[in-house]
Amino acid sequence: MNTPARPRVKRVLLKLSGEAFQPRNGGQGIDPDVLASLAAQLQELRDRGAEIAIVVGGGNIFRGLKGVDSGVDRTAGDHMGMLATVINSLALQAALEKRDIPTRTMTAISMPAVAEPFIRRRAMRHLEKGRVVIFGAGTGNPYFTTDSAAALRATEIRADLLMKGTKVDGIYDKDPMENSDAVRYESVTYDEALKKQLRVMDAAAFSLCMDNEIPIVVFNFFKKNEMVRVFESEPVGTLVHQ
Repeated sequence: MNTPARPRVKRVLLKLSGEAFQPRNGGQGIDPDVLASLAAQLQELRDRGAEIAIVVGGGNIFRGLKGVDSGVDRTAGDHMGMLATVINSLALQAALEKRDIPTRTMTAISMPAVAEPFIRRRAMRHLEKGRVVIFGAGTGNPYFTTDSAAALRATEIRADLLMKGTKVDGIYDKDPMENSDAVRYESVTYDEALKKQLRVMDAAAFSLCMDNEIPIVVFNFFKKNEMVRVFESEPVGTLVHQ
């Protein structure tokens, strides 16, 4: 099958896991150097004309399923994880504003003293005005991952592309961290991703993007300038398409 051309895009939804924020030594918390690097990359993306929305995870602080292992009720654990994503969102907002990038954090759980509530039309207006919009607290519901939140928000704001930043350079047929013979896909269809159970995103997120024809590019967030290359439609990472 011929590899499809990468889509030309303007409005993007960037999905970052909480692990992207944690110190390089593998500890918990937020690494200020990582935040500064991310803010610099986002500034370059914005300077190239991108309208940028971001969904962040909270695994560097607390993960709901980990709470279950410690005896925390799943619903309570997931709500704790949502609050962790808000901490990451506010930290990223502060890093962007240090670079004079206008930024708004919007949350799915109402906390008006901290951030704006998510209102779709308001979010789209922020993007039209050149503001970076960070979506915190996932979907606001337990049992849904931040990948599902990213797919949902990308659909709601009519994003041209969902950019999924990971620690590997695309989707593989098996875990490349554990298998030296793992093969990277240059592109896969949504159907193939679901049938092969390629777990870089959960099935609900893939299905939502498939239903709304939002392409996904999975790329190595830690590789310098990779985010900009994805925006410029260069053939990096793995494209998931219709």
